[in-house]
Amino acid sequence: MPGGRVSVLGDAEEFEAALRTDGVSDVLVTGRGQFRARLTQVVLYRSRLAAIAETLPRVAVVAVPADMVLVSFPIDRGPSPIWGGIETRLGEMIALGPGQRLHARAVESCHWGTVLTPEQQLVDYGRAMTETRFIVPPVARWRPPAAAMRQLRRLHRAGIRMAEARIETITDVQSAHGLEQQLLDSLIECLSQRGDNEETRAACHHREILVRFEDLLGAKPPLLIADICVAVGVSESLLRACCKEQLGMGPSRYGRLRRLQQVHRVLRNGDPTTICVSEVAKEHGFGALGHFAACYRARYGELPSATLRRAPHPVVAELRFGRPRMKLL
Repeated sequence: MPGGRVSVLGDAEEFEAALRTDGVSDVLVTGRGQFRARLTQVVLYRSRLAAIAETLPRVAVVAVPADMVLVSFPIDRGPSPIWGGIETRLGEMIALGPGQRLHARAVESCHWGTVLTPEQQLVDYGRAMTETRFIVPPVARWRPPAAAMRQLRRLHRAGIRMAEARIETITDVQSAHGLEQQLLDSLIECLSQRGDNEETRAACHHREILVRFEDLLGAKPPLLIADICVAVGVSESLLRACCKEQLGMGPSRYGRLRRLQQVHRVLRNGDPTTICVSEVAKEHGFGALGHFAACYRARYGELPSATLRRAPHPVVAELRFGRPRMKLL
């Protein structure tokens, strides 16, 4: 059913949950401070739109749904996420084909938009409009004609503004279908030109290495970097180069930050009467508890025991289809 939702989020875990249907998972905040995000989501007939404004650097794993194409672009002149090592600037867009999996990194606060649409629908319309075979590459950056890109951003903005203004038109099936048709026309015009920077074979290989690396980080107890390299089948120097390129840091630091965040989430959502900080730390691979406590405090500004004692569920305001409600994190 068509509709819209506006969420103001104060936590990366809730941000991750809100974007899970779009394929976003494992959001790791890499900057210090309180994460904040404003998320506007629109469901049309078969497509979905989103506009995201976030405040801190982070890395997220993105897995495009198997039958969908994800298009993303900057909303303003500020920075936008780097997708698998590919940067986009105002006037550019990145298209990700069905089932593609990669890391999306935000280096600072950014404002970006997405269109998620069924691949078959896009291909069918593209073939009909261009009278040629229409294919979206697995991963490619595009710089469409300026007029086509402006039209896409204008239509995307119109849908987002209707959701933010709680205009009932967005819940009307016929109106939603009409906006979706215009968006499809605009997408096809943008994607009819050859990709400005299609992913090279080497870049695809690096992205696949990082995906396998990410999967191995979930092992308990955590694997050593040397063991990860053996499992992935790459040298440590290549793994480090891939991590630097796509994560903005080395593999050891990324793994440590990821484990610290996992501990933080367990403690923040846990019951102080049943959870032991030292056991949680050891479960996530921290053996030297004094060093762990120091790293945790440097990261989150408090000792792990203080996180466990605090109330676990702050309240966040959310609007769904124009009706205010309260939601617990």
